[in-house]
Amino acid sequence: MPIVTAENAKLVLYADDTSFVITNPSPIEFVDKLNKVFTNVNEWFKNNLLFLNFNKTTYLQFRIKNSQKLSSNIKLLNNQITNSTNTKFLCLTVEETLSWKCHINKTLSRLSSPYYAIKVITPLMSEDILNMIYYLYVHSKIIYGIIFGGNSPHSTDIFNIQKRIIWIMTKSRSTDSCRQLFKRLEILPLQSQYIYSVLLFVVKNKNLYTTNQEIHNVTTRSNINLHPPVCNLTVSQKGAYYSGIKLFNHLPLKIKSLSNKKKLFKTSLKRLLNLHSIYSVEEYLEYSFN
Repeated sequence: MPIVTAENAKLVLYADDTSFVITNPSPIEFVDKLNKVFTNVNEWFKNNLLFLNFNKTTYLQFRIKNSQKLSSNIKLLNNQITNSTNTKFLCLTVEETLSWKCHINKTLSRLSSPYYAIKVITPLMSEDILNMIYYLYVHSKIIYGIIFGGNSPHSTDIFNIQKRIIWIMTKSRSTDSCRQLFKRLEILPLQSQYIYSVLLFVVKNKNLYTTNQEIHNVTTRSNINLHPPVCNLTVSQKGAYYSGIKLFNHLPLKIKSLSNKKKLFKTSLKRLLNLHSIYSVEEYLEYSFN
């Protein structure tokens, strides 16, 4: 299959899911490529005694929020290929505008059962046991895909339910500030967890980034910083790759210098974020750590 699609698309395979990434700045050429890929893939399936399930086959056109959507009519063997506004990929709900609203709404629905369970058992459990239950049933759902949607304005809804759970676990009033409660339980607020997850992504994928030292040979304190590429689209600037550069460059020099020692970096970063219990990316970038 990679051979029949190599010219027009990038193939992504996972278990029994098959996806194709097609790019082209020209709307006409884009639709032409789309038709060619569907035709070639269907032919490959037929030659290998497989069948394309048209009921589950869709295409998703990624676009910026205010851009015009292509009105393309894609048909194969008299079957209409649906142009979807979102799709599920590895349990992430990906939207055409990459707003992550659908994924966040599904995460919220998954948090309703743990929220109710914690509310019921809190009078019967110690804080340590509740902390374990939180990490098992709440934390695991919050962090999935957080590097993609954690910086979305819609993620505030997840942060609100996280705070309600913290109030319940600590038997606090809803008027009490959660910041000290997060510190006491050693649980990261949603945006702190987002910062933590993105920075771990950066450190694990440093081969994708360029340092200032690689750009120029002048010895400065910012040599260890990552060099930001030119990026004009807001949706790209909010992505994990570009955001990771800003977040990494703002770290204290002592922690940045540990980026080649992943375990030490992870421990030091977690300690820093637990200490300050940061509520937003803007708060993090305004904070003077050094």
